[in-house]
Amino acid sequence: MDEIRFVVPGLPPLKNEAKSLLAEGHPQAARVRALLEAVYRAVGPNFVPFTGPVGLQVLVEAPEGATVGDASNMLGGIGDTLQAARSPLVPLDHLGHLAHVAIYRDDGQITEIRYRRRLGSEIRYGVRVRLLERRRGMRA
Repeated sequence: MDEIRFVVPGLPPLKNEAKSLLAEGHPQAARVRALLEAVYRAVGPNFVPFTGPVGLQVLVEAPEGATVGDASNMLGGIGDTLQAARSPLVPLDHLGHLAHVAIYRDDGQITEIRYRRRLGSEIRYGVRVRLLERRRGMRA
């Protein structure tokens, strides 16, 4: 498997404070749990996180006039939630079977990002993470 796609109802978790999104009682906890549940359904319990460079694509759909937050906070929240690298100082027991769900080892592996927002009848977002080929040098 070199690509993972899934859709999550609601809005992505927003990274907008220093406290870990995975900490128990975080204001974004419901969004984090929804994202991790969607990943778990997409990859199953035995998925081994990607170790090479990855591309992240996010499509947010919402009705006209809906407040959804800004792209940079959404991308940061998704990026942090999907990484396996987690602080040993943050207990994860409250997440149960979702505590070790991840798509890549570290969000530093993200070397390509595409974000788009469009009108939709409901609030939801789609995520696509794909393993990229290792590239050498720069091309113009």
